[in-house]
Order: sequence, then C-alpha cells, then structure tokens
Amino acid sequence: MERILISGISGAGKTTLAGRLADRLSLPRYELDALHHGPGWVKRPEFEDDVARFSSGSRWVTEDQYHRLLGDLLWTRADTVIWLDLPKHTVMTRVLRRSFTRAIDGRELWNGNRESFRDWPKPDHPIRWAWSNHQARRERTRQRITHFLALDIVHLASASEVRRWLGGLADGGTDHAG
Repeated sequence: MERILISGISGAGKTTLAGRLADRLSLPRYELDALHHGPGWVKRPEFEDDVARFSSGSRWVTEDQYHRLLGDLLWTRADTVIWLDLPKHTVMTRVLRRSFTRAIDGRELWNGNRESFRDWPKPDHPIRWAWSNHQARRERTRQRITHFLALDIVHLASASEVRRWLGGLADGGTDHAG
C-alpha cells in the first residue's frame, strides 16, 4: 500500500482515515477539498494539475472525489482502494454532526471558507449530497471496482470493520475485509 485512494460518500470517514493512514504508514497525504476549494468556495484553477502532480508520485493517500473533474485519474494511479461502504444511517449521523459542529464553531476549512447553517439548503451541501446520492455512489464504486481488477480493494462496511482493519495494520496485518 503505497498509493491509497479512499472511496465513500460524504460522511463515510474518508478524510479521517486518510489522516490515520498517512500517520501509520508515513505516507504523504493530499486532501482534495483543500486542493479544490479556493476563496469563496470557488474551484482553484490549479486543481487538476495539482492532483496530476501528486498522484504521479510513488507514495500518497487521498480521498476519492471530484470524478466530474478528474475522471478515473486517481483510480488508474492507485495501488489500493479502501471502500468505506458504511450504512446510510451511519453516514447521515456523521455528516449531520460534522456540519452542525462546523456551522457552530465557524472554523476555517480551506482558503478562508467556513460552513454555516445558511449553506445547508444548497443541493451540493454534504448533508443533502449524502442523503440523495448514497445508493448511487455505492453502485458507481461497485462498477469502478469491476474495471480496476488489478487494484487491491479493501471493502469495509461498518465503523467496527474500519476500526478492526486499522488495528490490524498496527499489528502488521493487511487483511482485506469484504
């Protein structure tokens, strides 16, 4: 596992797991939201070039997002995909808690951007996105996996599976669930 792509819907825990894997495996971590969002939530013009540059390297971990801009670039360059295929109720609990906390504390996310309650009705807000796209995202990931058979796939379908798998890494194991 040298080039790791973490797949899953908003709220599945991609960013959290990416950080933990970067620490445990001493991998450079690239957060796609930070590379994508410029001030005012506007896409940074350098986004695609930045992703192409880091993903051509030999070691990295990042989240599987922005397909409409990147296509399958990250899938073609990864050696491992970790699919966080968590139940909708788990994802929704997490994304609601995260969005509520961000709206209350007003902390900066990326390039001066902050989340607020007034963002929640927007169709692309993570709460609405996770609710309306959970099943479709699951199906798209399943389809991608069938096209990338050479990749090592780690399919984790619950928070407890994620914890067990991550704990196994600390013990030197690399068992693949699912």
